[in-house]
Amino acid sequence: MATSASACLSKVVKQRYMELPQGDKVQAMYIWIDGTGEGLRCKTRTLDSEPKSIEDLPEWNFDGSSTYQSEGSNSDMYLIPAAMFRDPFRRDPNKLVLCEVMKYNHKPTETNLRLACNKVMDMVKDQHPWFGMEQEYTILGTDGHPFGWPSNGFPGPQGPYYCGVGADKAYGRDIVEAHYKACLYAGVDICGTNAEVMPAQWEFQVGPTEGIKMGDHLWVARFILHRVCEDFGVVASFDPKPIQGNWNGAGCHTNFSTKEMREEGGLKAIEESIERLGKRHHYHIRAYDPKGGLDNARRLTGRHETSNIHEFSAGVANRGASIRIPRSVGQEQKGYFEDRRPSANCDPYAVTEALIRTCLLAEEGEEPTEY
Repeated sequence: MATSASACLSKVVKQRYMELPQGDKVQAMYIWIDGTGEGLRCKTRTLDSEPKSIEDLPEWNFDGSSTYQSEGSNSDMYLIPAAMFRDPFRRDPNKLVLCEVMKYNHKPTETNLRLACNKVMDMVKDQHPWFGMEQEYTILGTDGHPFGWPSNGFPGPQGPYYCGVGADKAYGRDIVEAHYKACLYAGVDICGTNAEVMPAQWEFQVGPTEGIKMGDHLWVARFILHRVCEDFGVVASFDPKPIQGNWNGAGCHTNFSTKEMREEGGLKAIEESIERLGKRHHYHIRAYDPKGGLDNARRLTGRHETSNIHEFSAGVANRGASIRIPRSVGQEQKGYFEDRRPSANCDPYAVTEALIRTCLLAEEGEEPTEY
């Protein structure tokens, strides 16, 4: 199994330095989404005191020509702090700071989808939209081969791995447990985890979280996962179909509800939203992966617990449908629904914004409305 050289460095030696006192100074790691719409970048600065709110954090800048976000002749980009978390790697009082990225003219970059999402969320805040996102991912060696798989072959067929227990069924649980604890420490709204259908594939869930917090918390959970994997010398992949053939792909199923849906008789509002989604299927497919649907086309084939990318469907307890209504919701006539179309590498800001636009703002057509 190919692991990175960093995994071979002595963590015991490192710990001697990590335990040194740091006085009143605080390390703030600024995190942002790069020009791919999928990659995360970070760098750290020292603050003179512990920030208590976003307002206490200064704006910063970076070289956008090295992150696919600008030309070298005009490369300064601005980091605008948006959400703050405890740092599980350096520990208190140090912070993780998720940032929006602005161009030299203070307009959002093409992959800064948070700004537009936040505007839309503010428009419907009285409806209290809740989201829960189920983030699937695959653990790979640095050679791109799934962790724990035979170097010159394949493990046994799918069947015993989903929620499996045992060395021959669960590949990489140490990483999963470390990530879970780190998220709890950071203050991320992580609510669960499980082994997935393909060996070396796992899932964690974030939510229920209201409004813009969904995107903030999922991006930081992804960052923490990348950092944990770095310590173990392996790679977390969010590729929607990391292994071709008779293996499950990786999605980011998105659960959605409003105050009206959660109250008595809320099934009517759920059904109305699903009807609107059915009329806007292609708009959502474009919003549900960073490449406008091309990544999801490899995953949404109608096999391996997916719907076909070209068709919209909905059903109670149907994991082969675009939209699944949980059986308990059908029985209780209220609750939420699950959109199973978003890919593992989706931008949660794009996904949650699209749901709000179609379900609550009743937008129609192939393009978002300008407000």
